Amino acid sequence: MTVKRIQAGPRMSQAVVHGNVVYLAGQVCPAEAGATTVAGQAKVILGQIDKLLAEAGTSKQNLLSATIWLTDMGTFKEMNEVWDKWVVQGSTPARATVEARLAGPQYLIEIAAIAAIG
Repeated sequence: MTVKRIQAGPRMSQAVVHGNVVYLAGQVCPAEAGATTVAGQAKVILGQIDKLLAEAGTSKQNLLSATIWLTDMGTFKEMNEVWDKWVVQGSTPARATVEARLAGPQYLIEIAAIAAIG
């Protein structure tokens, strides 16, 4: 059985492919992107997800599930406005959105996803 690691680091990989499934690590918005709102950070993160999925040989059309963490559930609507423009209608994944404290105060949102390949 082959396991492919994408952007592997000493602590974690940004994505891991096993069989016909790719598992993405939780994605956050890097400081250099300069995004300070949930909508801004969500756009950056979804772009990162698009790139990782492409590197794994798939796309958002093949998303199986997504987990979204927000530091403030009051931003749920703001996040959904960005999500709804990005996600492929008719191919929406199973999804959970929860409120949580993230790794640092600069992070307002984090998204992890799982997608099929092929």
